[in-house]
Amino acid sequence: MSVRRFMIKSRAIQDGYASFDGDIYKHMVRVLRMGPGDAVQMADEEGMAYFGTISQVSKERVAVKIDSCSPAVQSYLTAPCITICQALPKGDKTDLILQKGTELGAHNFLLFGGRRSVAKIRDNQEDIKLERWNRITAEAARQCGRSDIPKVGWRSGAEEAANDSNQELRLILWEGERNQSLKDVISVVEKPSSVIVAIGPEGGFDPLEVRHFTQHGFQPVSLGARILRTETASIAILAVIHYIWGEM
Repeated sequence: MSVRRFMIKSRAIQDGYASFDGDIYKHMVRVLRMGPGDAVQMADEEGMAYFGTISQVSKERVAVKIDSCSPAVQSYLTAPCITICQALPKGDKTDLILQKGTELGAHNFLLFGGRRSVAKIRDNQEDIKLERWNRITAEAARQCGRSDIPKVGWRSGAEEAANDSNQELRLILWEGERNQSLKDVISVVEKPSSVIVAIGPEGGFDPLEVRHFTQHGFQPVSLGARILRTETASIAILAVIHYIWGEM
């Protein structure tokens, strides 16, 4: 039987033990019916892997004695660190982008309010949304066997998102680009250390947003004759980059 693996926060570890409650406790104890003596594997947000044994289960908390720890092996990080800069889509498309993006090796996500985004987030909703989005990437990382957790950030608009970007290679997927394709760019540049890709909402980018991104060093590229859905574009770009510069 394979050893179960869990994503934890580094602050949960003290004095040779990992102790936690909440969702991890519920999944470990109530769903999987694990108990004292069962072996577990854990990974935290800092890229460390831990191997241990459940030592105690109480009514609301479980303690794991850590037997060994080491830096996690992250073979997918042979690819550049990829940031998906995504204009907020409508409905549950954000969940899909975060889940599949995590599976395909996105390093982090920067969501922003697009001028043509149907979905809107009020100021008093930001913290709640960020907490939920980061839970989604944590769960996706656990399920796909990643040893790190992509972080999700939020910016109110394209100008703020562009201004906060300092990656080595900056791209904006724009259906209005007629001269330069993604293939044109990645076929002539050496493997960068980091990449950010800006993707518009269902209605595409507003011309002013394109201007904001290009003024901050983003190169407009197209994905060819087909116009992809916003949730498909991030999946496509991650697959291409990992095929060219990663292990896929």
